[in-house]
Amino acid sequence: MHALFSRPPGRLAAALLLAALPACKPAGPGGSVPTAAAPAEERHPLTGEILKVDAVKNTLLVRHEAVAGYMPGMTMEFAVAAADAATTHEGERIRAELVVDATGARLEKIWPVDPVADSTVAAAAGALRQETTIRGKGAFREIGENLPDFALYDQEARVVQAARFHGRQIVLNFIYTRCPIATMCPAATSLMIAVQRQAREAGVTNLELVSITLDPENDTPGVLKAYAKVRGIDTSNFSFLTGPEGAIKDLLTQFGVIAQFEGSILKHSLSTLLINADGKIIWRAEGSQWSPDEFVGRMKKG
Repeated sequence: MHALFSRPPGRLAAALLLAALPACKPAGPGGSVPTAAAPAEERHPLTGEILKVDAVKNTLLVRHEAVAGYMPGMTMEFAVAAADAATTHEGERIRAELVVDATGARLEKIWPVDPVADSTVAAAAGALRQETTIRGKGAFREIGENLPDFALYDQEARVVQAARFHGRQIVLNFIYTRCPIATMCPAATSLMIAVQRQAREAGVTNLELVSITLDPENDTPGVLKAYAKVRGIDTSNFSFLTGPEGAIKDLLTQFGVIAQFEGSILKHSLSTLLINADGKIIWRAEGSQWSPDEFVGRMKKG
């Protein structure tokens, strides 16, 4: 069941809707939903500098700082996901989670540490927070209003600001990479892929597709890169964005999307928006049953 509201529901309606939404329990390896407790593991925050990237072995040689309560600073080789090996580079500073279990040590949730980029994203998040607060009950952006300003990281760990899309038509939605329910995020992504293909066939040359994560804690740039790669997605005009949790929540509020974790389960609604080349929201579809033809047809008229 998906929301069919033209604007966000009131508190009671929102609570009833949230209770009725599908529970997106995170999928385990291979997309399966875990049914048994995971093997014992330790997780520790780690920061350091990448000295070498081995994209064949999928390892990073990292000179890291002391890991509080676990080990002193040293230089070590860590296993990483293929997408993280493809996204990171030598000389880059990172923050990550050190995961130690029976299989050894690996790094997960890898984020770049770039003072300039981090400052840009943080400043945009602060401005978005202020704007959402000022708008108050009117935070929801109606059709005819402008796309809000934001700055997030894409699947290549590059900073992407809303201004980058000026003069382009945008199809924007929110997804959850671990969502295992075929009729929810997987279906929404399939529809975005169909829009990309049909728009190209229709001669629409100024299209950008944007999927913003509902789960920034898990969906790092490397995770988003892997999500796109495994689905064979053409990312030349399709950006998968992540960033500070506060910024994501403010965008959800302004776009009228409901998302709430209950333990490890995420309940959420789905909305897809069409934004014209002037940055105005001109169309909105709820759920994951909308027609790509409708969006492409409106692009051609625009």
